[in-house]
Amino acid sequence: MTSSFIIYLLFINTVAFFAMLIDKRRAINKQWRISEKALIGMSVAGGSIGMLCGMQIFRHKTKHKKFTIGIPLILVVQILLLGFSLENYEIILKEINKMF
Repeated sequence: MTSSFIIYLLFINTVAFFAMLIDKRRAINKQWRISEKALIGMSVAGGSIGMLCGMQIFRHKTKHKKFTIGIPLILVVQILLLGFSLENYEIILKEINKMF
């Protein structure tokens, strides 16, 4: 894996983690909230581990099936895609090079 990919994953997971904290605080204070669509989008963008950690630590969105089932499912799909990509790295790279 390239260092820029690892840096990206650290960044997006940190953002997702703190998004859960911010949304939890805003829910307690009955303020404007981060949309569920945005939270799930952060998970799809690679922040599913940060989102899961935030859910558990802040006890936020833990009663919503969209989050308790959806976020772990997104993580499993991401792990499978990463495994496939690493296994077929050379083949994928050759195909990308053919496109350009």
